[in-house]
Amino acid sequence: MIRTILAAAAAMSLATPAMAQVAGVPLEMEPNTCDRTCLESYVERYLAAMSEGGFDDELFAHGVRFTENGIEMPLGNEGLWATTVSPEGYRLVVPDVVTGQVAALVTVQEQAGQSATGPQREPEHVGVSLRLRIGRDGKITEVEQVVARPDRPLGASTGPSTSPFPDTGAAVAALGSPWPGYLEAVPEGERHTRAELVEVANAYFEAVERNTGNDYYPFTDDCLRLENGVIAAAPEGHDLADRPSFGQVQTCRGQFETSLMGTVTSVRDRRVVAVDIERGIVFAFAFFDHRPINWTWQLGELFKVENGDISRIEAIFIRGPYGVCSGWSTYEQCRSEEPQDVR
Repeated sequence: MIRTILAAAAAMSLATPAMAQVAGVPLEMEPNTCDRTCLESYVERYLAAMSEGGFDDELFAHGVRFTENGIEMPLGNEGLWATTVSPEGYRLVVPDVVTGQVAALVTVQEQAGQSATGPQREPEHVGVSLRLRIGRDGKITEVEQVVARPDRPLGASTGPSTSPFPDTGAAVAALGSPWPGYLEAVPEGERHTRAELVEVANAYFEAVERNTGNDYYPFTDDCLRLENGVIAAAPEGHDLADRPSFGQVQTCRGQFETSLMGTVTSVRDRRVVAVDIERGIVFAFAFFDHRPINWTWQLGELFKVENGDISRIEAIFIRGPYGVCSGWSTYEQCRSEEPQDVR
């Protein structure tokens, strides 16, 4: 199915103007003025500014818009800006040279109290799904981040976390560095178009949503999925055997065929915010609703695509109120299950 879609998309791209539509996704645009190296540098500059706690007029545009976990706040002294003490940590960066946006899965170190009156904790890693938009003048105009903090007790309690899984920031930071395959360029003759890459990412969301066990699953045989630094699916003999996992590890396809049915009732507000055609990577924000238990996962997730299939998936996400929105979409877009290629 997906290869038919991809072939059709490729054929249409040769015969249609630049703003034509393929499955609701705009085709290619002219590259922005900030190239790959330029965009990647903004991630470090942003994280350093957050750690230092200073609003730099040379880095940020006047009126820059900032959200953390879907809530709009003033940039500079709220959210993670108030508690970050070091920018050091994991980095997996996806630049989009067409739109002038850059997305990333990162960790930084935060120092926070257990509550308003509790003792201050030692610095801890937190996981962040991050998006920055860079204006034509070289300043950051939009900041969006989903922050996964440790499970912290209230007041002066020093009891251990009750979660059976490691804290997200610690687990992601323990990866050390990203899988080398993310950094490998796809040979020019084998690269997918932007629309094709968005279609593959959306096929994953379609597979997650209301899965029957007999749907289309666009995975390579060696596909591996990491969620909050924990192995969610992997082939036998994978190279991260020492990592924590969500129970018995299955393959990406096998898990969908046998054990992920009826889990996610809706995948909404599917916002593709960075596409790296050169490396075959798509980064998206989305919301996974669980209607029977009345909660929603708010996530940033990326996909490495090879020959029309997904070979690697990584995500950092948090649990939010059921039906929560991103703060960047209209109400109709928030409720929609159609993908948006954010420009």
